[in-house]
Amino acid sequence: MAWYDKIFKSKKFVLKNGKTVEEKASRAPFYTILVIIVVIISGELTGFELNVLLNRGYQFFNIVAKMFPPNWSYVSKAFPALMDTIKMSFIGSFIGAVVAVPFAVIASRNIVHSKILLAIARVVISLLRTIPTIVAALIATYIFGLGTMAGTVAITLFTFTYIAKQLYEIIESVDMGAFEAMESIGTTRIRAFFAAILPQILPSYLSISLYAFEGNVRYASILGYVGAGGLGQIINDNLGWRNYPNVGMILIELFVVVFLIESLSHYLRSRLT
Repeated sequence: MAWYDKIFKSKKFVLKNGKTVEEKASRAPFYTILVIIVVIISGELTGFELNVLLNRGYQFFNIVAKMFPPNWSYVSKAFPALMDTIKMSFIGSFIGAVVAVPFAVIASRNIVHSKILLAIARVVISLLRTIPTIVAALIATYIFGLGTMAGTVAITLFTFTYIAKQLYEIIESVDMGAFEAMESIGTTRIRAFFAAILPQILPSYLSISLYAFEGNVRYASILGYVGAGGLGQIINDNLGWRNYPNVGMILIELFVVVFLIESLSHYLRSRLT
C-alpha cells in the first residue's frame, strides 16, 4: 500500500535547524474519488447512457440546421407573442421586486429583533423558493386560466423569492451606525431605515432587480409550454408540427430582444455601481 501512504498520509520533513515540520496530506484525491462515485451513481439512477449521447447527440445539431434559413415572413405572427413575453417579464419583475422589500426587511436580524417574525418571513421565502417557476405557472393556469396572467404570476413569485433572499442578506451586512444613532435620538425604526439603511442598499437592490428582469425574459419564453402564454406557446406549437424555420425566426427575435435588454441592464448596473 505504498501508493496509499504517498497520497493520503501526511509527510514529515526535518529542517536544517533540527525542527520537524509535518505537511498534511491533500484531500483532493479523496474528493476526486467521491465526485466520481457520485457521478457514477447518479448516472445509474437517472438512466444516463454516454454511448447514446455520443451516437444520437448529433441529431440536436441536425434540428438546429433545419431552422436556418428562418422563415422571415413569420416575424409579424411571432411579434404579439414576443410582446406578451416582455410584458409578463416586466410586470412580474416589477411586482416581485416591490413585494420583496418588506419581506426582506422583516427577515433581517439587524432590523427586526422578533424571532417569531424572523422565522415566519424566512420560512415563507424558503418555502416559495422551493417551487419551480414552471410548476408555479402550471398551478397558476388552473387558477387564472391559460394565458399571460398565469405566466405573470409565476414570474412574480420567482422574482419575489430571488430578490427577497438576496436583499435580506445585503441588509444584514450594512453599517448599522447611522441607523442606531437615529434610533437613539427617538426616530422611529421605519424612518431610520429609510434614512440610514435604504441609501446603502439601493444600488444593490436596483442591480439585482435589473438582473432578475433580464433573466425573466428568457424564463418567460419557456412558460408557454404549460399554457402560460408568450413565445413558449408558439415555439411548442411549431416544434410539434415540425415547422423548424418558424422556430428559427422566433429564436432570432428572442435573441435580439434578450441581447438588447441585457445590454441596457448591464449599462444601468454599471452606472449604479
